Amino acid sequence: MGIFDKFKIGFKKSASAFTSGLKEIIVKKEINDENLNKIEEFLIQSDVGVEAASEIKEIISKKKIDPNKDLSKEINSILKEYIISLMKPLENKSFFEKKEKLNATLISGVNGVGKTTTIGKIGKILRNNGSKVIFAASDTFRAAAIEQLENWASKVDVQIVKSSQGADPASVAFKAVDEAIKNNFDQVLIDTAGRLQNKKNLMEEYKKIANVTKKIDPNAPHNVILILDATSGQNVLNQVEEFNKIIPITGIVMTKLDGTAKGGILLALAKKYKIPIIALGLGEKENDLQLFEAEKFAEAFTQIN
Repeated sequence: MGIFDKFKIGFKKSASAFTSGLKEIIVKKEINDENLNKIEEFLIQSDVGVEAASEIKEIISKKKIDPNKDLSKEINSILKEYIISLMKPLENKSFFEKKEKLNATLISGVNGVGKTTTIGKIGKILRNNGSKVIFAASDTFRAAAIEQLENWASKVDVQIVKSSQGADPASVAFKAVDEAIKNNFDQVLIDTAGRLQNKKNLMEEYKKIANVTKKIDPNAPHNVILILDATSGQNVLNQVEEFNKIIPITGIVMTKLDGTAKGGILLALAKKYKIPIIALGLGEKENDLQLFEAEKFAEAFTQIN
């Protein structure tokens, strides 16, 4: 199965809800003020965001649409073009490429978004691309998290630096980066404990993990990836806001897009923060993490079932 097929299947819920919702609004072969307002309201309800919804409404109102054509398809085409123009600049295909120097990546996010699983999937892609990868089990809060990352390390055949439950998370990150430099690793992926963005003490610990890596490499962490759960809806905007205050986010991975009908939240994120989107999680399997491509996303999101 190719990447496009996986995208279409993964976004089936979002696309079905989206296109059927638009069809219900457009009952006549015309675009009037009433329908435009309904489209805008529907887009906002689909988690696209107020700003993006307003822009899309404006574009549709100015577009000359042939009344002899299928209006739903014409509006879907407008949406597709809008999504591509908005999100194409946020692609970061180089993230998974083999690096000449050490690349340390801090993985963050709240509880339950799938951080450890995502690290495993990223590790597999990096390794398949020829990188020498090491995991840092800096989620020492839960013994289960250490064991889970250990299982992923074994599954995708990469090394891991770990300690016991309750150990200092920053010390694990330090050891991993130190070992990576000494043994010529290309990539260090640092797991962190799930933390609510409004818990000050936990966020300070998170900052410490980042700062300690700078003692070895002043440019570390080279990437700060925030994992977001698509089923959380508008709450992900608050998460980006708060995590970005602590350490600037360089990339986003959105998980569980196959389990929600509101994939439109990606548009709201793209419009508000313009942070690169690294990949999308479309399932639980090893190969279900897909490199983000704006055109593939737009095609899948606006597909007509």
